[in-house]
Amino acid sequence: MSDEIFSDRMLSLGLARVSEAAAIASAKLIGSGDEKAADQAAVDAMRTQLNMLDIDGTIVIGEGERDEAPMLYIGEKVGSGSGPGVDIALDPLEGTTLTAKDMPNALAVIAMGPKGSMLHAPDVYMDKLAIGPGFAPDLVTLDMSPTERIEKLAAAKGCAPAGIMVCVLERERHEDLVKELRATGARIRLITDGDVAGVIHCTDPAKTGIDIYMGSGGAPEGVLAAAALKCLGGQIQGRLTFRNDDERGRAAKAGITDLDQIYRLDDLVRNDVIFAATGVTDGSIVKGAQRDGDYLETETILMRSKTGSVRRLSYRQNNL
Repeated sequence: MSDEIFSDRMLSLGLARVSEAAAIASAKLIGSGDEKAADQAAVDAMRTQLNMLDIDGTIVIGEGERDEAPMLYIGEKVGSGSGPGVDIALDPLEGTTLTAKDMPNALAVIAMGPKGSMLHAPDVYMDKLAIGPGFAPDLVTLDMSPTERIEKLAAAKGCAPAGIMVCVLERERHEDLVKELRATGARIRLITDGDVAGVIHCTDPAKTGIDIYMGSGGAPEGVLAAAALKCLGGQIQGRLTFRNDDERGRAAKAGITDLDQIYRLDDLVRNDVIFAATGVTDGSIVKGAQRDGDYLETETILMRSKTGSVRRLSYRQNNL
């Protein structure tokens, strides 16, 4: 492994190219109805671009275990091998169904930090809770009931519960959660997929209309969302949930011994990171890929937690 120092500034533009490439590849399959083809196109393009970077990279959040994914699997080495050692969390196409059906908020997402910077989350569910910046630490917690969270947040914002919009992944497992939230008077935006985007929405309620995210989704996506919050500000808590011994075994394999731990932002992302997300379909965070004659245009949001900088990059390439 190289002993070169991780330079977030030097690597950030390269990271944007990686998410751009994945978005462009999958954008050509928007509305195709073929989730697997869209995802594979994004994976192939992202891996190709990653291997052009001068990094000694290890995938810590990826497409699954080695026996489940032929590439961009957890533990895979990427990059030229000659640069700094880095951890990489990625989702080449966050929202495969959204892409296949031409629905909003599909993204190509990637985060990078020094070795050991991100939790090696097993591929299990995580109960998640997130709010944006500007609130007291632990204003809302996973140990609170959904009702108490709404009451605490509404009081902090100086509004009634009806002034709070909650983002929840539309799943059968969330029926009781939705019922309780509605009883408080809070409003709910149900999303079909894409909970990384759902969490990020909390960081800018004035633009997105989302004040808080609640519910369970993939643990790896929780780490990716935390990387974005590390750059944008905000709070997130996560607790792994297990349905069987196989999933508990995955946690053990990842080095997790306390199965009941509540992870906060600095537990999920321990060091400064860079984060890039490129729009595939139109969304509240970035525009989707747009065709303009023979050209394809993308928008990328590129962030560095060290400086708190946020850049929006437009890219245009010939689509022939």
